Amino acid sequence: MPPFRRPICGVGVEPMQTLVHLTWIEGRIERWIRFGRMAGETILTRTEKRVGFAPGAIFALVRWSSNDHGTVESRIDILRAVGAGEPCSTVPCVTPGGELLLRLSGWPKVEAALRSVDIVESYGIAPEDVCPDHWRHVHNRLTTALEPRPYTPARHAAWLKRRMVTT
Repeated sequence: MPPFRRPICGVGVEPMQTLVHLTWIEGRIERWIRFGRMAGETILTRTEKRVGFAPGAIFALVRWSSNDHGTVESRIDILRAVGAGEPCSTVPCVTPGGELLLRLSGWPKVEAALRSVDIVESYGIAPEDVCPDHWRHVHNRLTTALEPRPYTPARHAAWLKRRMVTT
């Protein structure tokens, strides 16, 4: 049996952009970007648009939907947009996919993740500039029903110094 291989995204596509298809039908389907620096946006219809992210950009996609009986889906994904030829995970509404930093489902966990984003913003730090390891940490803690450690300005300063040294 051949070894498992992750899909290679965007091979042969230049310039590479991760595209996210967003839909907003109030009270039925709500897909929106919580944070991230968009490289472009195209309005498709009154209820749909497509946004693009440059390789390396970090963004959060929130997906919620319901039917006549209540909520069907509550999810949040925090992803890093991949460059051409990089391995990626597939995510609904995201083409070609992205590097998953956080993936949670169920409103209590989604709400806790959104609170973590709010805490980061309360320090005046843009969530898309946060160390990717923090979003992995939040994913792991919330998946196991534990409270994540807060991302503080001191942690952010350490991340910025680490990034300067490694780039």
